[in-house]
Amino acid sequence: MSPSSSRASTLPTEDLIDYEEDVIEPSVAAPAAAGGVANGDDAAAGAGADDKQGKGSYVGVHSTGFRDFLLKPELLRAISDLGFEHPSEVQQECIPQAILGMDVLCQAKSGMGKTAVFVTATLQQIEPVDGEVSVIVLCHTRELAFQIKNEYARFSKYMPDVRTGVFYGGTSVKVDQDLLKNKEKCPHIVVGTPGRLNALVRDKSLKAGSVRHFVLDECDKMLESLG
Repeated sequence: MSPSSSRASTLPTEDLIDYEEDVIEPSVAAPAAAGGVANGDDAAAGAGADDKQGKGSYVGVHSTGFRDFLLKPELLRAISDLGFEHPSEVQQECIPQAILGMDVLCQAKSGMGKTAVFVTATLQQIEPVDGEVSVIVLCHTRELAFQIKNEYARFSKYMPDVRTGVFYGGTSVKVDQDLLKNKEKCPHIVVGTPGRLNALVRDKSLKAGSVRHFVLDECDKMLESLG
């Protein structure tokens, strides 16, 4: 979810009320459960950051680590290899909602691990099918696209069936088209910049019909460019 984010699911209202009442986050601009949008920063800084367990924080009351999110064993193993033990505050609040299929608006200061929110949430939910793209992550620069692709590579270390691809302008569009049309090599997770992804959707190389999770990274900057 971005981060982070996936399509909304129909969930009992009381589940949301119970969760939100227990979370008290005085020092972070807490994300709202709406919009399917995420702001991304370096996941490496945030996923393990914060051994500061504030009084009344989600982790202080309910959680001792990433294991409490009931993640896939292979995902937990990768997180452990990366040296991450306790989620940051923004991860404590957003990951449980995102892995339930809720739309999430994730907002926090730089370095709090927002990228890890949607990377973890989408990897937890993905069911890879050859030739189908399940996740699209849209970001405003190629540098950010590469950074996010690398985070997916680190977190999916023990998920060999999951493929991630990065797409951006300034390179041969035919190479991208051929990759997406190759059933055995087509990435399940597509990270890219708006111009290139728009072109690939227009020429029907990138089929959005199978996409289940859509992430807008650094959505404030993305939306500013529309103005």
